[in-house]
Amino acid sequence: MTRNEELWENALRVIPGGVNSPVRAFRAVGGSPPFLARGQGCRVYDADGKEYVDHVASWGPLIAGHAHPRVVEAIARAAAGGTTFGAPTEGEVLLANSVSRLVPSCEKVRLVSSGTEATMTAVRLARGVTGRDRIVKFAGCYHGHADSFLIRAGSGATTLGIPDSPGVPRALAELTLVARYNDLASVRALFGAHPDGIAAVIVEPVAGNMGCVLPAPGFLAGLRELSDRYGALLVFDEVITGFRLALGGAQAVYAVRPDLTTLGKILGGGLPLAAVGGKRSLMDQLAPEGKVYQAGTLSGNPVAVAAALATLGLLEEKNPYRDLEERTKSLAKGLEDAAVKAGIPVIVNRAGSMFTVFFTKGKVTDYESALQSDTRAYARFFHALLANGVYFPPAQFEVAFVGMAHDAAAIDRTLDAAAKTFAAARG
Repeated sequence: MTRNEELWENALRVIPGGVNSPVRAFRAVGGSPPFLARGQGCRVYDADGKEYVDHVASWGPLIAGHAHPRVVEAIARAAAGGTTFGAPTEGEVLLANSVSRLVPSCEKVRLVSSGTEATMTAVRLARGVTGRDRIVKFAGCYHGHADSFLIRAGSGATTLGIPDSPGVPRALAELTLVARYNDLASVRALFGAHPDGIAAVIVEPVAGNMGCVLPAPGFLAGLRELSDRYGALLVFDEVITGFRLALGGAQAVYAVRPDLTTLGKILGGGLPLAAVGGKRSLMDQLAPEGKVYQAGTLSGNPVAVAAALATLGLLEEKNPYRDLEERTKSLAKGLEDAAVKAGIPVIVNRAGSMFTVFFTKGKVTDYESALQSDTRAYARFFHALLANGVYFPPAQFEVAFVGMAHDAAAIDRTLDAAAKTFAAARG
């Protein structure tokens, strides 16, 4: 028995499903997961010592790669001075200043510990400010596991076949209205039915939890206009896209400014940290300035803040976005070309350094079209890549990433493994 197998058997005895987050269990692709022991740059190594080119990047945070020296040094220096205080620190102020400077819609920032906390806070704030109870979300968009969001959620909920979770009260679920991504008419219809009842529209500006799905021209601007017309707040969930597509996030790329923004993943530099930010007038409604309550013992943890400052500093210094765009574009084209050569129906959606390989013939523009993908074909593709030392997301409806550490050799290795996989599938 391998070390990975031993760990998996033990994990199943003491952890629900053997994992601490569902998609890690490989239920969407079958088999059992390797246990990762260490990472360096764009490569990870499992408990048996096997090396993989990593396109998961801890589901997005590691844009600078695993164990970047500057990030590790910042973490070690902060930890040596104390791992938590539950009191204000200078680093929190520096980080809030950096975020508000890089993301102009975030005039003020509240730090929290996870993306779920950030989106939960944004919705509570929107409800508190507007005095309304209903929110609009989009089928296939995932905003964390708070009760209000587990209604036609994407990501792991989709691949597990449980888009609506037991334990979510029906009365609360009824306050969440579901629209179709890239379909403004569906949003207009909801506002028409509840003209004075919708507190917020929350959206991933580039969807990352039904796979990578780009906004249609005018979609985000249309959401801005509808929100303004009906007095609702527009919330951009940039937990994935924040600092991934540009220093200013997707809102900078698409030139649409939301009222509230949630950030996470890259913001934390690989440690648990997230944020909600927005207009000064809105953010001042949070306690202790206002009456909308939110708190957290580890919010603004000094070690996580140090990782965040180091990561944002790297991104500002290197400004890697044009290079990441070109490398990811080249990788996506190579994947599509290899599939075409083998006669395998594949669509690769890409936004900046985010991409998803969909096993489908048609374009993927929303949740319904994403669900037309052949998930069994993706599972075979995933395992073949894994056997050839390339680590892709273990689910069709997740996003893969290219980071600053993915050099030409890593891209070539991924393309070579994919070409072999497609050729073998052709027979």
